[in-house]
Amino acid sequence: MPNAAASRPPVVLVTGASSGIGKACAEHLVSRGFRVYGTSRHAPPAEAAAGGGSAGPAPRMIPLDVTSDQSVEAAVGLVLAAEGRLDVVVNNAGFGIAGAVELTGMDEAHEQLETNFFGMMRVCRAVLPAMRRQGSGRILNVSSIAGQIGIPFQALYSASKFAIEGFTEALRAEVAPFGIHVTLVEPGDFRTGFTAARRMTRQSADPAYAASQARALAVMEHDETHGATPEAVARLVYRIITMRSPGVRYAVGPASEKLALLLKRLLPSNALAWGIGKYYKV
Repeated sequence: MPNAAASRPPVVLVTGASSGIGKACAEHLVSRGFRVYGTSRHAPPAEAAAGGGSAGPAPRMIPLDVTSDQSVEAAVGLVLAAEGRLDVVVNNAGFGIAGAVELTGMDEAHEQLETNFFGMMRVCRAVLPAMRRQGSGRILNVSSIAGQIGIPFQALYSASKFAIEGFTEALRAEVAPFGIHVTLVEPGDFRTGFTAARRMTRQSADPAYAASQARALAVMEHDETHGATPEAVARLVYRIITMRSPGVRYAVGPASEKLALLLKRLLPSNALAWGIGKYYKV
């Protein structure tokens, strides 16, 4: 990786590394010789205090709750105290909430944005001072193909990912003079624990939307459970980290979903909206 300390492998922090994409990324980077700290809200403090990150068979897991300023600052401080630097951050922590916008409570909406968007922002704010002092760093913000195309009955999830897209574009310009590269990773549907962990809004059973919601979610769940395992995302993350000058965004996933991103640029907006509605059977 450019600008990393020559005598030591790069130090990486991966949020949401207990399962799915985050776990795949952390394990793949360990296999490539990086010193990796994975985070989870439920990692035991005793393990966190045990020492440096792992370049062995598994990443070292440390506790981090992205919705807490204190937790984020403590985790980043632990890594910096142990390693003296932080070269790469993969902002992956997040979850999905599903339900009709009309029937989504404001507290549910706030929780979705608090984790997916403001959690990512907290981590960025916590690591940027160290990266500026180093004069180098890589931040990879995990968005989604749903961060460019709104998905029916996942409006708040899409909103959180759209917010990450705009935030990353702006942050990239702000920190480039300090040698820090900020990049978006946009996964499509992969076979992970995300499907089982998806939360339904409290009023999701309301009959006004129940039938169309069920059809749309059935399509989503089919695509997710029949998708590939997330190692492809991990390999992409490794390639981005090792690029001299990575681009703004990289999509990864089924060819049909990447084609949808291309069609968004080429088709009239009404035509794309019609196609999304037909695909999700709403």
